[in-house]
Amino acid sequence: MEFELIAKTFMGLEPVLAEELTNLGANNVEIGRRMVSFTGDKEMMYRANFQLHTAIRILKPIKHFKAQSADDVYEEVKSIDWTQYLDNKKTFAVDSVVFSEEFRHSKFVAYKVKDAIVDQFREQTGTRPNVSVTNPDLRLHIHIAEDNATLCLDSSGESLHRRGYRQESVEAPLNEVLAAGMILMSGWKGDSDFIDPMCGSGTLLIEAALIAHNMSPGIFRKEFAFEKWPDFDKDLFDEIYNDDSQEKEFDHHIYGYDIDMKAVNTARLNVKAAGLTKSITVEQQDFKDFKKPAGPAIIITNPPYGERISTPNLLATYKMIGEKLKHEFQGNEAWVLSYREECFDAIGLKPSIKIPVFNGSLECEFRRYQMFEGKLREFRSEGGVVKTDDEKKAMAEKRRFKQNREFKKRLEEEEENEEGDIRSFVFHKHHPAFKEARSNDQERNFSDGERSSGRERRAARARGEFKKDRRGNDRDFKGGRGDFKGGRRDFKGGKSDFKGGKSDFKGGKRGDFKRGGRDFKRKNDDFNDED
Repeated sequence: MEFELIAKTFMGLEPVLAEELTNLGANNVEIGRRMVSFTGDKEMMYRANFQLHTAIRILKPIKHFKAQSADDVYEEVKSIDWTQYLDNKKTFAVDSVVFSEEFRHSKFVAYKVKDAIVDQFREQTGTRPNVSVTNPDLRLHIHIAEDNATLCLDSSGESLHRRGYRQESVEAPLNEVLAAGMILMSGWKGDSDFIDPMCGSGTLLIEAALIAHNMSPGIFRKEFAFEKWPDFDKDLFDEIYNDDSQEKEFDHHIYGYDIDMKAVNTARLNVKAAGLTKSITVEQQDFKDFKKPAGPAIIITNPPYGERISTPNLLATYKMIGEKLKHEFQGNEAWVLSYREECFDAIGLKPSIKIPVFNGSLECEFRRYQMFEGKLREFRSEGGVVKTDDEKKAMAEKRRFKQNREFKKRLEEEEENEEGDIRSFVFHKHHPAFKEARSNDQERNFSDGERSSGRERRAARARGEFKKDRRGNDRDFKGGRGDFKGGRRDFKGGKSDFKGGKSDFKGGKRGDFKRGGRDFKRKNDDFNDED
């Protein structure tokens, strides 16, 4: 059965996400604001969570309705048969995003949803399910734009940018989803060497390797929210998880450099945790010492902006970047993500493409520099292309940033870039009244051990201890359970404090780029969608 789904993302990444969904086989793909809507079946929902590089989370709408008051929200939510999704022994949590004159506080809307669900169970059974914001069995998301309300199941749980490979981070690390989006926007697919001369904790390097090898970013994840749903198809998800048939060899190499030895060691640690040491080399080197690579290459980098990371002379740093690109990178292209117009001016090179993107709460630009020897006229006369017709058209449609803009936040809270998205949903005309039917799969009540068995199997497969033959029969299994402890989130105060648990999966090898070559070890993460 096909149903509607919503993939959330960051501002500026919507076209990239839409292309990813189309390539994945999703139907009715439509771009919205910080979101892309599409349709698909249960397998598509699983694959969207597991395989998309630029999605923050995947939502499954279960009801659209008009809400002109809090009572409307309460009655509409209470009219849903919640036994399809919950029982009174399960826990749930409600997230809310509101853009309405009637509803001034999103937490108030979340409370009304919670009350409606709890009251329905109390009236029918005399008992009620509990709310748990740390690790609930069911996550709900309600969005209200004026009087249009949409209630969704959150199939992802923890933000999808949390891949699971990051062991440590440096100050102001680049978000994994944004890093992947930058690489995909550049058009690089592994057809040349990749260089980040200011690599920090190595996020761009690792995301580039995943794209080059066509590896699913979800392979490192500990769990997805849909695994706790009553209709979860463990066999189907195991099949998706263990299918590495689309992975490919990478014939070039990825190089990361940083002046800070601590950043270099952190990047090396993260690269090792991802099992990608054969594809990625990280060395200590100042960008001013950069030398022209022997073969074709692309540079994608995220220099300091002077906002969260400062340098002794910020503009001199950007001037040095321009000089190095001009004299040591001819014949290649470089992409730079930055924030201040004066920083781009200091580079001293004319960009061929400017793409507005958000890095957390900062409205930045991602610029391409086409490096060539000699003059532009000569480059074009020899058949060189600085900007294609499609790129010219796309650039003409994009809003230009104002010159000499000041340092200031464009959003009041960093978290709003994820949570405050989808300002207006775009739903398909062929779904005028979406109504979720209960799955035909037999409802299962898992014990803790049974619920974790699928995760143990996949973790064991990642260690090379669990394999299937051609007929799909299990050949060997060695257990071992990752211990996950959710952190705490203060529901009333809106304050989030997440402490990831520790899961230490170590094991055999199936080659450095196969699942068995990966050493999964998760350390404490900061509950911050900026990471």
